[in-house]
Amino acid sequence: MITLKRELTLFDAVMLVMGSMIGSAVFIVSADIGRAAGSPGRLLALWALAGAMTVAAAASYGDLAAMIPEAGGQYAYLRRAYGPLAGFLYGWTLFLVIQSGTIAAVSVAFAKFAAVLFPAVSEDRMLWSAGRLSISASQILAAAVILILTAVNAHGIRAGKWVQNVLTSIKVLSIAVVVLLVLGFGRNSQAIRMNLAHWWTPPFPSSHAEPALQSLAKLGAAMVGALFAFDAWNNVTFTAAEVRNPERDVPRGLLIGTSLVVILYVLMNLSYLSVLPLWGHPDAATAFGRGIQFASSDRVATAAVSAVLGKPAEILMALLILTSCLGCANGMILSGARVSYAMARHGVFFKAAGRLNASSAPGAALAMQGTWTALLCLSGTYLALLDYVIFATLVFYILTVAGLLLLRKRGGGAAPRPRGHSWVQWSYLFCALPLAIDILVEKPSHAGPGLAIVLSGIPVYYLWRRK
Repeated sequence: MITLKRELTLFDAVMLVMGSMIGSAVFIVSADIGRAAGSPGRLLALWALAGAMTVAAAASYGDLAAMIPEAGGQYAYLRRAYGPLAGFLYGWTLFLVIQSGTIAAVSVAFAKFAAVLFPAVSEDRMLWSAGRLSISASQILAAAVILILTAVNAHGIRAGKWVQNVLTSIKVLSIAVVVLLVLGFGRNSQAIRMNLAHWWTPPFPSSHAEPALQSLAKLGAAMVGALFAFDAWNNVTFTAAEVRNPERDVPRGLLIGTSLVVILYVLMNLSYLSVLPLWGHPDAATAFGRGIQFASSDRVATAAVSAVLGKPAEILMALLILTSCLGCANGMILSGARVSYAMARHGVFFKAAGRLNASSAPGAALAMQGTWTALLCLSGTYLALLDYVIFATLVFYILTVAGLLLLRKRGGGAAPRPRGHSWVQWSYLFCALPLAIDILVEKPSHAGPGLAIVLSGIPVYYLWRRK
């Protein structure tokens, strides 16, 4: 009988966590966060708070992984805590949008940066058009990347982890070199003075005073970008059944991986602030004049490295982001199919997805995920869908962390972890619940459709159960 192979070590788990987290967002989203934050101190505080929330959630998921070391990870945790329907709604939303939409977004980002080196694959080069629908060379490349990585992972966990380890090692080392280069040799004394002079308050205060609660709500909504940049750390839990010692190595992998990424992201933002002022004007002729807030196409990292290396920075950053996107997409493709596999084994997904191929990989689940994700790339709808489910994703995180407290109280059918760590879960919930309410109030047009996508799984679940 073919079964999942326990091939993943602690190092593989750390690489999967870091590789899935680091995509293209950290190189871009600081511009948007900077516009909302208004000051360098607030910018770093938002990144640090998002990082602390991520590590707290990772610690909670580590406890869950030790209690429930099953394939599917978060799906299995929600199923155990709240019942089969809750687990299905998460798996349904993950397959439909969360995992597939993120893979599509990262793959399209890969294609866009590939166009810097190879203009023939530019998104401006249309290959087919019919009314409002069109397909560009960039979309074709993105879909091809997804299908190639899917084929690699269909050859088994060993092939997938090898690709993941190589790509993640390269991009982590490259980011470390960029940080050292900018902080060590590129510091701009004028930018540093400007940022320090207005560390907490903007140099151009608003003409009218904004209520403190309203200002705090805007900062909370701005933090969504940082949380999105930290996202996908939970993917390693999906592969728990393939980790050699899941009770020990999944919790350690989560804590080590998320902590290292938080450190890298904070250092990246410090390096941005050491060469560019936070403030600028969108029509300025130079990167310094535009600042972090109005970096060209929000490419803050490219603008910062350009201040040190000049024109070659564009090519070097394109190569770094290409590697980063590939590693992120591979990690999410590898792990996402394990949720569909677990759902099929419980009878709430296509039966074929619950079968393993000759390489002990969920080949059919990988094929279904790859086909749907490639279609999202070609349709161009993935970004809108991702905007809709950001709120739902946060709600699932909240439910999962709360589920740990529930399982500890109930016993969960497994030996509960020590109760002394409950303050970590309560701290996370204390930050995440107000943030979810903030998003619901500040972005109702996104939160509403996101919840609708989740709830659309209810009739599907009962149809599958009846079948």
